[in-house]
Amino acid sequence: NGPPSVGARDSLGTIADQPDFDAGSDAEALYNAMKGFGSDKEAILDLITSRSNAQRQEIRAAYKSQYGKDLIDDLKYELTGKFERLIVGLMRPPAYHDAKEIKDAIKGAGTDEKCLIEILTSRTNEQIHNLVAAYKDAYGRDLEEDVIGDTSGHFKKMLIVLLQGTREEDDVVSEDLVEQDAQDLYDAGEAQWGTDEAKFIMLLGNRSVTHLQLVFDEYQKIAESSIEDSIKSELSGDFERLMLAVVQCIRSKPMYFAKRLYKSMKGLGTADNTLIRIMVSRSEIDMLDIRECFRLRYEKSLYNMIQDDTSGEYKRTLLNLCGGDDDIAGEFFPEAAQIAYKMWEISAMTKVQLRGTVRPYQNFDPASDAQALRKAMKGFGTDEDTIIDIVTHRSNAQRQEIRQTFKSLLGRELMADLKSELSKNLERLILGLMMTPAEFDAKMMKKAMEGAGTDEHSLIEILVTRSNQEIQEMCSAYQNAYKKSLEDAIASDTSGKFKRILISLAQGAREEGPVDMARALEDAQVSVLADACNADSDDMEDKFMSILCTRSFPHLRKVFQEFVRCSNKDFEQIIKKEMSGDFKNAMFAIVRSVKNQPSYFADRLYKAMKGLGTDDRALIRIMVSRSEIDLFNIRKEFKETHDATLHEFIQGDTSGDYRKTLLIICGGED
Repeated sequence: NGPPSVGARDSLGTIADQPDFDAGSDAEALYNAMKGFGSDKEAILDLITSRSNAQRQEIRAAYKSQYGKDLIDDLKYELTGKFERLIVGLMRPPAYHDAKEIKDAIKGAGTDEKCLIEILTSRTNEQIHNLVAAYKDAYGRDLEEDVIGDTSGHFKKMLIVLLQGTREEDDVVSEDLVEQDAQDLYDAGEAQWGTDEAKFIMLLGNRSVTHLQLVFDEYQKIAESSIEDSIKSELSGDFERLMLAVVQCIRSKPMYFAKRLYKSMKGLGTADNTLIRIMVSRSEIDMLDIRECFRLRYEKSLYNMIQDDTSGEYKRTLLNLCGGDDDIAGEFFPEAAQIAYKMWEISAMTKVQLRGTVRPYQNFDPASDAQALRKAMKGFGTDEDTIIDIVTHRSNAQRQEIRQTFKSLLGRELMADLKSELSKNLERLILGLMMTPAEFDAKMMKKAMEGAGTDEHSLIEILVTRSNQEIQEMCSAYQNAYKKSLEDAIASDTSGKFKRILISLAQGAREEGPVDMARALEDAQVSVLADACNADSDDMEDKFMSILCTRSFPHLRKVFQEFVRCSNKDFEQIIKKEMSGDFKNAMFAIVRSVKNQPSYFADRLYKAMKGLGTDDRALIRIMVSRSEIDLFNIRKEFKETHDATLHEFIQGDTSGDYRKTLLIICGGED
């Protein structure tokens, strides 16, 4: 009963040879499209995107012999901007296109490390050799020397290994070496202080793809965490980015490119160079698989994303390269079903080491902290620096002792003093840190339900991500502070199915304990049936709700994995397609949390800061409540998903003492 099997498909590209091809007449058509005043851009793009690269080279040769001019030079002269870059990219032979991209990445002041990483980790040995030769031919320079001159440290070493193009071919798997390699990787990273980077470089740079896939599975068993998690916790900076890319390309190149494409288009502005490079270089290789992985990962087709994100002839050319629009609701291609199954399997096996960023202070003395805080607030003006320094460098348990000591030594309420001395976001943040987690959660629930509108997203986020114990403590803190039960408050503030989900979660009665395989299969089949009959969507929603709100997270991981196997669909897609409104958002948050909770929080932080204006309440809520639990993991997920660090986002989005405090809690630049 293993993962879904992979069927054979002929070509995985979207661009192939044109059957009745005539280079001479194509050259003439292009010449005519460019002569006279203004050029016929549509004719140019339609012709070029309906010929293979090999045919384009013949057209270029014919053009030169018919008109005595270079086709690329003429196109550059006639076209401009992104559209020009895209069309010219399509006209170059693949190796020369790669060479040009790398040349652009290392010339000038800064290096575009992400471009170097993408090209050198994803090309086959043959493509690497051709690239090195093309670089020499086009620029009269040695690519290796240029890379050495432009990079440093382990990052440089690994790039040089990749530039050799000596990875073992795919059929090379040394059974006896699989366990040894996995153990070596484990010893090099997790098992000791200080990472032995040389081992990582040697193994990840030279073993065959098939071999390494087995090594990663074996690694997972030894370490109880994925190789990606180890890399994230052991390495940093460009070297971390490079090694993650190597691992992702070994697991699945199409998925790696799907992620790169998504990052190039989401958020503010489009990273057009990345978008162009990938669409050009994969159009004849694996664009169909990339589209499929894109849909699996983002519940949106690549076609739609390009359509929303670009315009004009540029957009039209990209859509031609993309090929079709994948109907959101269809079943997976076999490859993607396999990847989906694997993703759940990995998340089911992984025991992620959660790490906070705020730790107990070693030489803790509550009395001197209390005195220092009093002094910082006494008299005229407030010494914010001292307050920030003390509060951010103590654990929550220590802060509670300070509150108590402040009262018994000085007969004053620390919270009241802080409130009168600080203001706005800084006040909210410092007071949030000073409350117990349960008081803080209760207050956030109260704030989400106060006033005219309800902040449903906050209610969902808190109730979905807290443990049973945290929920029970929050309920009693709520009762204490507001003399009303949290359940009554939810009941009077929400309605319908959404209300039922929240009340169910607010019981804090989710099952705990190991996975019961037989029951997981049964739950998966119930879900498949509920989805297939579509009989009564109310009935389906009830079934989903009872499973999602009561089963343990490990159990649900297994259910979702089996669901892929039974139905060839992903649970998230069913929720997106069949449900709506707050009910859908709540279901979705549960699935996202089960899949990877730090990644769910990273997304919430991203949403709080991107675009116009900052959702400070969400930012404070997450930074405070996760600071001692998993903020380190959230930071790593943030960097991987958004290609920028949490530190950079906070830096750019906030200011003053508020920013200073958030950055201390953030705990690092990654």
